[in-house]
Amino acid sequence: MSNAQYETYGPSPAHRPPRHGGFDPHSVQTLAYGVAGGPAAHPTRTDTYRPAYEGYGGYEGYEGRDPYGAYEDTYRPAHEEPETAYEPVARPRSGRRAAHRRRARLAERGDGPMRRLVPQALVVAFLAGGTSAFVAKDKAIELNVDGKPRTLHTFADDVTELLDEEGVEVGAHDAVAPAADAALTSGDEIAVHYGRPVRLTLDGQRREVWTTERTVEAALRQIGVRAEGAYVSTSRSRRIGREGLTLDVRTERAVTIMADGRARTIRTNAATVGEVVRQAGITLRGQDTTSVPLDSFPRDGQAVTVLRITGRKEIHDEAIQFAVERVEDPSVFKGTEVVERAGRVGLRRITYSLRTVNGVKQKPRRIGSEVVREPQTQVVKVGTKPLPTSVRAAGGLNWQGLAACESGGRPDAVDSSGNYGGLYQFDTQTWHNLGGKGRPQDAPAEEQTMRAKKLYVRQGASPWPHCGERLHG
Repeated sequence: MSNAQYETYGPSPAHRPPRHGGFDPHSVQTLAYGVAGGPAAHPTRTDTYRPAYEGYGGYEGYEGRDPYGAYEDTYRPAHEEPETAYEPVARPRSGRRAAHRRRARLAERGDGPMRRLVPQALVVAFLAGGTSAFVAKDKAIELNVDGKPRTLHTFADDVTELLDEEGVEVGAHDAVAPAADAALTSGDEIAVHYGRPVRLTLDGQRREVWTTERTVEAALRQIGVRAEGAYVSTSRSRRIGREGLTLDVRTERAVTIMADGRARTIRTNAATVGEVVRQAGITLRGQDTTSVPLDSFPRDGQAVTVLRITGRKEIHDEAIQFAVERVEDPSVFKGTEVVERAGRVGLRRITYSLRTVNGVKQKPRRIGSEVVREPQTQVVKVGTKPLPTSVRAAGGLNWQGLAACESGGRPDAVDSSGNYGGLYQFDTQTWHNLGGKGRPQDAPAEEQTMRAKKLYVRQGASPWPHCGERLHG
């Protein structure tokens, strides 16, 4: 193809680019898509396309001809002043030589496709930097919630923000590792363990504890319970739900049983002392018991003594004294008391236990009491009538009845002690105070009665506490 053909397609001077800026026929876009009269619009041309980064040098095979005619490249950025005005130049003899000259001028001025690609490179760099920052904020985290692991991506800055994003709520008894305010980095592992309430009865003591473990065995280890040899009310491998469970644990203890002169120390997780005694191979018979209640909880290091008991019962009767009720009677002289109703002694039957413990007799123990007969109250009339002022006034009393009560009616009667004598059982001192001589039992009966009346005028019936009531009978 001749050079004239390229000249035919060259643009007219009206299509030449402006002197300062505007449309550039040599830009990357123009070369890529073609312009009116350019090679992209004429597929019948020889392949003269060159990439933009090789600069403006015409088309391959153009052989020295400028497709737009001969003119000087006057493109410059707005801040640069033009060197010379636009002037047509003579067409070079060789297109290859002209292309080299144009590339040299572009290199000296800093123009050309590379200069125009700088803003695009900056945009690409900016977008690349933003993408890098975006990627840096994204973190791959492994979150394990109560034993269920999963891997996720997050932009959260710390553990609390991550848990909030995932809707994981934690309470006062829950455990989070690392701490809730710990910063996150890609590759971190976050573990959340929910708390579970355990209503624990440990060696007889009840309490509620919280654990973040999910099995009974692990929970006992976390709580600090020595589980070796212990009794556990449920399977140790049982899983503990969020609602918790009730657990009875009895740890192994050393208990010493002393029986029949021999001591036995055993290790046990029994719930009662009675169970420990049976485990020691000891049988309780009859009244046998232990030094501590059989239903009490055995403690570690405790010593329990078996008491071999033999015994019997004894019954004793005791008298219950009657009460005395005194009633004033104006018909009886002062100093005189008359028993209206005699009292009666009651009877109480008491049962005692006599025991021998390990061969040693114990003090009798009262184990029962029964009233067999109730006592009867004695009623006594107390005289309030003024005493007679003379012996004659006392003559109307029943002196014969008093004498019969005191001495059987015998003037010479003497009591067994020898201190009282006569019809009215005077003592010697009283007899002399009444004017008598010698001994009262030696005086005549009439004198004894006269001096008795004289004593009554002085003291009433009080000198005869038991028989004085006969005076009014």
